[in-house]
Amino acid sequence: MKKLMSSFSMVAALAAIVSVATFSVGCAGDRTHRSTGAYLDDKSIATKVKADLIGDPDVKAAQVKVNVFKGDVQLSGFVDSDLQKQKAEQIARNVNGVNYVRNDLVVRSANEPAGSQRRLDEPLNK
Repeated sequence: MKKLMSSFSMVAALAAIVSVATFSVGCAGDRTHRSTGAYLDDKSIATKVKADLIGDPDVKAAQVKVNVFKGDVQLSGFVDSDLQKQKAEQIARNVNGVNYVRNDLVVRSANEPAGSQRRLDEPLNK
């Protein structure tokens, strides 16, 4: 009976060690993949940037998409003016945890309707 309990304890301890090792390796990041902690940090940063954009009266936050990878923020979408583009970048830069901001926002031309989406390789005048 003691031998059975000892074997059971050893198997349980081995299972605990294997599961901890599996989870720690499975959650580790590398150059192209984020760790679980970095993923959660990036989601938090993206949420904070988006909330700050929503709170700003100059920027139409619904037009701005925010992507974050390892603290680097990419802004994309269409805005109505250079002021909105610059303001969105400034807001993103001021969020804690942001390393770099890539501003890929496109300023919509004055004769383009707000609801339309033009392909970037499509000429303006047809």
